[in-house]
Amino acid sequence: MNSKKNRSTMRLLGSQVKAARMAAGLTQRQLAERAMVDEETIASIEQGRRRLMLSLAKTLDLILDTKGTLAAGVDNLPDIDQYPLFAEEYMLHEREAISLSWYDALVVPGLLQTEEYARALLSSRLPAYDEDELETKLAGRISRQEILQRRIPPTMSFVVWEPALLWPNGGREVHREQLRALHEYSELPGLTLQIHPLNRTSHAGAAGSFILLETPDHQHLAYTESQRGSQWVSDPDEVSILTRKYAMLRTQALTIEDSRSLLERLLGE
Repeated sequence: MNSKKNRSTMRLLGSQVKAARMAAGLTQRQLAERAMVDEETIASIEQGRRRLMLSLAKTLDLILDTKGTLAAGVDNLPDIDQYPLFAEEYMLHEREAISLSWYDALVVPGLLQTEEYARALLSSRLPAYDEDELETKLAGRISRQEILQRRIPPTMSFVVWEPALLWPNGGREVHREQLRALHEYSELPGLTLQIHPLNRTSHAGAAGSFILLETPDHQHLAYTESQRGSQWVSDPDEVSILTRKYAMLRTQALTIEDSRSLLERLLGE
């Protein structure tokens, strides 16, 4: 599906949101307040500049009494060019999250990757990206790190299994630079980094990597990753299970101070 058709479909869905809003006698600001989103979000969706996410579509269906029409429209939207819908929805929530808890087992978490580390990682993908795809994916990953520079950044917790820090992805210098960056990140206020050491006999994260996040309206959501793809998790029972796993991982991991000391030893400092 090409970009032109994507934009056309988004404009059509946006016009449906606008028509339903006006029929309900609401301004964009009033609708935004009831949906607990920014007014600009509603304006951008109505103008077809921003994709309507499924979670927001369901909320608008309830507010505007559109009986599931908007959610059905989102289900029929084609995938965007760069990311599938579930990934775009995750990244939208990531940008706006008030807290993030991230467990990774094999690689450094994406929000903490240096550009060269990320480039080496994306370059090893099979099937390989062409040059344009690679640069697009790399730019997208690095731009997500703007969350760390927000005026009020989210509260962030990272637990990383030690093998992810031992793998010299990209070669010795890229590896060392990544370890240095992690050490610097570990000193940021509001960000904690803990390493789950190899010598632990129990491991709550053996089933794979996952991310927990809390939205500005205090929804608790999760995102899991695997060889077969990634999955957006909103079911409260499933989110609860991952939340309990993360709590256990934090108790099994090294303390913040001991994790920083391990980074220093890996750097030879």
